[in-house]
Amino acid sequence: MASRTAQKRLTKEYRSIDANPPPFIVARPNDENILEWHYVITGPDNTPYEDGQYHGILRFPANYPFQPPAISMVTPNGRFSCNTRLCLSMSDYHPDTWNPAWSVSTILTGLLSFMTSNDPTTGSINTSDSLKRKFASESKNWNNKENSRFTRIFPELVKQNELDLMKKTIEEEKEDIPEQIINLNENLHLLDPEDKARLFGDDEMKFNYSRFTFFGVIVAALFAYLIKSL
Repeated sequence: MASRTAQKRLTKEYRSIDANPPPFIVARPNDENILEWHYVITGPDNTPYEDGQYHGILRFPANYPFQPPAISMVTPNGRFSCNTRLCLSMSDYHPDTWNPAWSVSTILTGLLSFMTSNDPTTGSINTSDSLKRKFASESKNWNNKENSRFTRIFPELVKQNELDLMKKTIEEEKEDIPEQIINLNENLHLLDPEDKARLFGDDEMKFNYSRFTFFGVIVAALFAYLIKSL
């Protein structure tokens, strides 16, 4: 149970970070326990974490701000072990280096800085940049489908993720369709007339039409989602 000092301090910090969030960071306390905070770090540009979405937890002691919190990350990321306490200068591993003037913003800004470095610590892991990029690409889908705490604490990010994932699908399909149509049309003359008839019947554009129809369904779904979200 939070002390009166911790309750007052963390309430003040929530107002501050909600009004002025640090770059790439969103954070808020659990509605049922102000000592448990959840954060989301968005991977900065020009790093292996670019466009990644990393959910984690800060667990504050009852006597905060006189003692530091435990820090962990939930979303697979390639930098830290998941659901493991991290040894950082502003974590509960080092109460001797903790400064009571530090805040949630200070802690998470420091975590982001450490994440984008290559310094080892307890709880960190060594992986390739390509694996980190793979985790970044999959992170929004993972948070939405595999991370129940994320979906409960950040419902607005869940909706945004759904939209982003749908846009990504559309972009991938849009890139794929013209290439396949061009390749098909360029090689139509190589088909035997009977084979061409079996594939297309009387209409050589049937394949193209079906492709564009599928793409149109995706666009329509995105449009419907946008209308529903307004």
